[in-house]
Formats: sequence, structure tokens, C-alpha cells
Amino acid sequence: MTQHARNLLVELLVEELPPKALKKLGEAFGQGLLASLKAQGLATGTSVLTTFATPRRLAAHVSHVFKVAPDEEVSRKLMPVSVALDGSGKPTPAMRKALAKLGRENLADRWPDAVDGPDRLYVQAEGKADAVFLRTLAKGVAIQAGLQNALDETLAALPIPKVMQYQLADGWTSVHFVRPAHGLVALHGADVVPVAALGLEAGRHTKGHRFEAPTDPVQLQDADHYARVLDEQGGVIAGFEARRAELLRQLHAAAAREGLKAIDDDALLDEVTALVEKPNVLVCRFEREFLAVPQECLILTMKANQKYFPLLDADGRLAERFLVVSNIRPADASRVVQGNERVVRPRLADAKFFFDQDRKRTLASRVPGLAKVVYHGKLGTQGERVERVRHIARAIGEKLGGLALADLADEAATLAKADLLTDMVGEFPELQGIMGAYYARHDGCRDAIADAIEDHYKPRFAGDALPRGEVGLVVALADKLETLAGLFGIGQLPSGDKDPFALRRHALGVVRMLVERDLPLAVPELVAIAYRAFPATHGQAQAEVQLFLGERLAGALREQGWSAQEVDAVVALAPARWGDIPRRLVAVRAFAAMPESASLAAANKRVGNILRKSDAMPDGAPAAADGVDTTRLVEPAERELHAALGHVAPRAGHAFDAGDLAGALRELAALKAPVDAFFDRVMVNTDDAALRRNRLALLAELHRAMNRVADLSRLAT
Repeated sequence: MTQHARNLLVELLVEELPPKALKKLGEAFGQGLLASLKAQGLATGTSVLTTFATPRRLAAHVSHVFKVAPDEEVSRKLMPVSVALDGSGKPTPAMRKALAKLGRENLADRWPDAVDGPDRLYVQAEGKADAVFLRTLAKGVAIQAGLQNALDETLAALPIPKVMQYQLADGWTSVHFVRPAHGLVALHGADVVPVAALGLEAGRHTKGHRFEAPTDPVQLQDADHYARVLDEQGGVIAGFEARRAELLRQLHAAAAREGLKAIDDDALLDEVTALVEKPNVLVCRFEREFLAVPQECLILTMKANQKYFPLLDADGRLAERFLVVSNIRPADASRVVQGNERVVRPRLADAKFFFDQDRKRTLASRVPGLAKVVYHGKLGTQGERVERVRHIARAIGEKLGGLALADLADEAATLAKADLLTDMVGEFPELQGIMGAYYARHDGCRDAIADAIEDHYKPRFAGDALPRGEVGLVVALADKLETLAGLFGIGQLPSGDKDPFALRRHALGVVRMLVERDLPLAVPELVAIAYRAFPATHGQAQAEVQLFLGERLAGALREQGWSAQEVDAVVALAPARWGDIPRRLVAVRAFAAMPESASLAAANKRVGNILRKSDAMPDGAPAAADGVDTTRLVEPAERELHAALGHVAPRAGHAFDAGDLAGALRELAALKAPVDAFFDRVMVNTDDAALRRNRLALLAELHRAMNRVADLSRLAT
């Protein structure tokens, strides 16, 4: 560090910030300050940012910040030489006027030796003409002005979910911010930087824990040791990640003492971290009678409504104990525990009441009621939607397992949406499908039907499991295809980041089921089945849906680590069975590692281009009606290629038919030499029409042999 470079601390003390936005706000606050300080030359590439965020503060520590930014040479174009100088090479009135506006008219009097200290005029080529430039030395900004700019820019750009308006102490001035602000700290080393924000003047004092701070206010001597001082004197863990780690440690320790395991939920962990300044984990209990309610209901109400951490036994079953994260640490925590147990009891009682009431009616009795529930203004009711899903499920079921599977899929599809009319799902929409499965089993439905009702929403998110059985798989496919066909048909397509109907997720679900379960179903056929379930007046967007699914397929494969070239080569053939695609990709990668691959890929690209451009091949079709006439193979190189094809193509075809895709591509290595020789020695587009057509037919055979696994031309660089 130079003598003028010190560490900088900025803290904004506010009222309780929205917990779900806290982490993002803290990061944005620090990154905004650092970016602005760098842009002004006050911070450098070696400056290190540390962010802090608690329910009542946003703070940032930036190392190596200058008191005054280094001076910087700045060049600006004034005007073309043709405008700046007259015929005798002297400055024109236009140039004098431009310099006068900048306070540098004296430089015109010194032309052509126009130098005044660090300032000078010079001529430099710009494009096809010369121009006059002015070089000046811009004084570096001081920390006070620079930090004020950084604060103003950062606060204006914070990703605030909802802005509040409040009045300052004068009773007149209104301020807009995420929450009312009550304190500002700005320290450069040990010095206070006199900046202001949100009606506050910067100082060195802050507040600690609202109830348990040993010292109030907390005085910060310098920019360093902020986290330690705030912990020791303020009773606050300032760093979001440090507080999260401490919370997680306590959760695991408390659960271990009970012989149980705390439920994993990163989103809940982040939210609770944003609610407390120094966590204190306590163990609470509820009555065992509530365990008769499906544990998904109890877990959801504890997490969503109370921010509690349910505890599970070794088998993943819910225990009658749960963890509470308190923001205070009383010597006797019994009243805190009893208070939380008293609060959770009505929530669990509500869940039990909903469960008991819902089981008084069967799912089947609720199905007619779906006709009164609007699904979409242009797509009718949930009842109409169920009929479409049934139609699609029957068709897919017949293709995969005949009438038996079609009947089961039809039954599951009929009941799949009935739980939308239950009290439990009305209270907790996240449980749709899950509660349907519980109620179906209570009604005496087979496990295959109950599982399908739950699983037809799967996969619900990236990485989620696929449906367990065939029935669930069929209904899940039908449900997602109906959604895609319906919404694409009325023009409700995703746009940019906006995807209100989660169509990308639905499409990815279809892709995963087709690929990972290796289903013998072709996408064009599935999309056609989906559209047949809609009235004739419904918009037809089959091509658009197929393209959308193909894009999700390609994107998913790239995310798995396959290169864009590899994916393009395989997807370009539009394989009817997407379950083959992973094997094709493995084969293509192995082929690309062969020494012959580059030459063969380039040759394949050349062959494809020749066939597409040939007049002898109608519409560029890569095949000849009569095949190769061996009597017209007059050049040795074309005879050798034909002979090599005669040996290689059957062996490659046999390997392909046997499922050895990598072996099929390995066989092509033997074609490198005869293919190279053919293109070196044979003129394809000869003037002799018969010879030309015969050579094109030979290339068509070569093209077919080389492109059964993938379009190898896509591998050519």
C-alpha cells in the first residue's frame, strides 16, 4: 500500500430488511461501491471486497482505497484538421472558440508547439483523415467526492423488491428506500469520510443487537476489525455467510443431541439467516397425535408459516420435535420454547382438520367440480383440461403398454387434478399431487394410480426425480404435452426471462423422460397426439412445440458437458428415439478422438455440399434412384472408394443395428485413404452427364454410410 491507500468501511443502518432479499441486497451494496470506486480510480484491481448483511444493516469493507485517485491523462478529439487549421496551417476561429470553451485558448497561440505544462494539442490520424486532439491531465478525485458518488449510484441501483416512502426528522423531506435508514458509517482508515445519504451524515458509531448489545452505541475506531468489534461489543454476527455457517452448526448439533436430523432446505436456511442477528437454536416439541397427518403437510406448515426446522429420524420420518431459531439468548429459554410450541399447535391442528375433512369425500366425487374451476380464459376449465390429458394419456399408454396401460393411465389422469378442490391443497398449493396420492390410497385406489397422481407433476424442478412407474410416466408426459400444446396454440410463449406458465420446465420434463427412460416415442408423433386432444379451432403450433422441445434437449445436453459441436452433430439427424442420443454422443466423442476424424468430417461436409448443389439430385436429395453403375467407374480412385464402401458399409451397418454405435463409427476410419484419394484425383462435376450422375450416386452412398450415427459434417472445423 502507498501512504495514501487505506481500507474503507461503509455501513448503512436501517430498520428490518426483507429477509428474502437481504443476501442479494448485501452483495449488490458492496459490489456497487467497489465498481464505482474502481471506475473513479480510488480502488484498484488488487482491492478486496468483503460484504456484510444483517437484518438491520448493509455494509462493505474495501481494501486498498486511495485518499486521492491518481491523476490521469485524458485525450479528447476537438475537430478534423481541415476545420481546425486554415490554408496556412494556423488555428481557425472555430478551433479557438472550441479551446476557449475549455479554458485552453492560450494553446492556439502557441501552435504548432502547443504545450502548456501537462496540456498539449496534437494531430493524429482518425480513419481516413487527421484530427486535432487535446491532451490534459485530469486531477484524481478525492475520497469524499468519490465515495459520495459511489454511495449515490449504489443506493439508486440496489435491487429493492418494494420501495418505501418515509419522512426525515424535519417532517418535510421525503425519502424513498427499502426501509427507513437510521445511521451511516464511512471510515477511511481511522478517518471519518464526511459523506451523506438518505438524510444521514456519516460518522463512526453504529448499533448492535437490538436487545443484547453489550455496548450501545458501538464505536468503530477504524475501518478494520468491523466483524470482530460488532460481535464483541454489539452481539451481532455481521457477515451473512458467517451467520449462516453458525446457524447450520447449531442446527446439526441440536439435531444430533436428539438423535435426529434437521431437514435440508437451503432457501429456508437463507431466510432464517436473514431474520436473526445472532442465532440461538432451541428444541421444541408437538403432540404425537399430529403425526397421523401426512408429514408433508406438517413439514410445510412449520417451514412456510413459522420458519421452523422439522426433524427427521434415520428413516426420513418426521419426529414430534422441531428446531426454532431465536434472535435472543435468555438464561432460561423455557418461555421461548413454550411460546413457539403454543404458536405451532394451531397450525398443526388446522392441517389435521383439513386432512380429516378432505377424507370425508372421495377424489372421484370431486372430479365433476373441476368443470367449475377456470384453468385459462382461452383454454377452458380444469375439467376440460382433464379430458384432454386423458385423451393424450390413453394414446401414449396404448403405444407403450397396450390397452392395460392405457386404462390405468386414463384412470390416473381422471383423478390427477381432483385434489385441487380439497381444503389441504387450497391452503397449501405446493401439496397438489402429494395429497391426491394420500386421498387416493384412502379411497382404495391401487398404488400405481396413487403414485401416478403424485408423480404426474414430476419433475417439478431441475434435478427432481422422474415418475416412478409406467402409469405416472404416461400421465406426466400427457400433462406436460397438453400444457405445451395448449399454451403454444394460443400464442402464450416464453419471452426472454418471462415464462409465467413454466413452459421451459414442462418441456425439459418431457425431454428428460424421453431420454432417461429411453422411451420408444417420436417427438413429432407425441406433439401430434397432444394437438388431437384439442378442438379443431385450437391454434396449431406443432412445428413450434417440436422446435421448443429440441432447443431444451440441446440445452440440457450442453449443460451435461457435451460440446455444442457434438450436440449439433447428433441432434441434426433428428433421431426418432431420443433415448439413443446419449449413446450417440458417446460414440461421436470417441470418433472425434480418432486421428482420421478431422479428415473424414471435412470430406463429409464437402460431400453434403456437393449433393445439395447438384442438379442431378432433385431438391438436393442425397441419393440416386438407380444406385452406382459399376461399369461407369472409370477412374481407379472411384473404383477403390466403391470397393472400400462395399467392405466398410456392411460392417458399420451391422454394428449400428447391434447397438454398437461407437463401433459403427470406428469402421469409418478405413475410408479415410480412399476418400482422400477420390477428391484428389476424381472430378465429380464432369461434363459427361452419365459419369457425373454415377459419381454423385457413389457420394450419396458414402453420405448414407457415414451419417447414420450423427451428421459428421458438423464436426468439421
